[in-house]
Amino acid sequence: MKTVRPFILTAIRAGIAAICSGKTVITDTQMALAGIRKTEAGRFGIKLHCLINDPAVKQTAESQGITRAQAASDAAASLMNGGICVIGNAPTALLRLMELVRVGKAQPALIIGFPVGFVNAAESKALLIESDYPYISNMGRKGGSNIAASVVNALMILAANQPL
Repeated sequence: MKTVRPFILTAIRAGIAAICSGKTVITDTQMALAGIRKTEAGRFGIKLHCLINDPAVKQTAESQGITRAQAASDAAASLMNGGICVIGNAPTALLRLMELVRVGKAQPALIIGFPVGFVNAAESKALLIESDYPYISNMGRKGGSNIAASVVNALMILAANQPL
């Protein structure tokens, strides 16, 4: 297993750079989106998106027999490039995101991965940690939208304190 520590500074720098550049932030749930400070995001010109409840996403999920989290990741792929992807709930969203990155359909600057639960949460995070993607995550089945949103908020605080 890779050592996590050396990757964290690179990931933090990637997140700060994306924030300072006003890149898009995509979340997997409305809960994660709700936890991100809108005033701070606005100061940086960041656009926040969550497509989980988009009617087209729902239709795609039904017609393809996939989860809405997977369909939302697919729909958001082009919005992710250079931005920050925030996964705080669905392991299927993180797994799909990593697949999209692997095949070159999405190129986020940073993946914040804190899916939670008994099914595939630990496994999806282990795959993320073993990958070469810039990430901030934890190990195991614990996580959540609140933690994922808090990481974005912390990165915005760090970005606000960067010298101009």
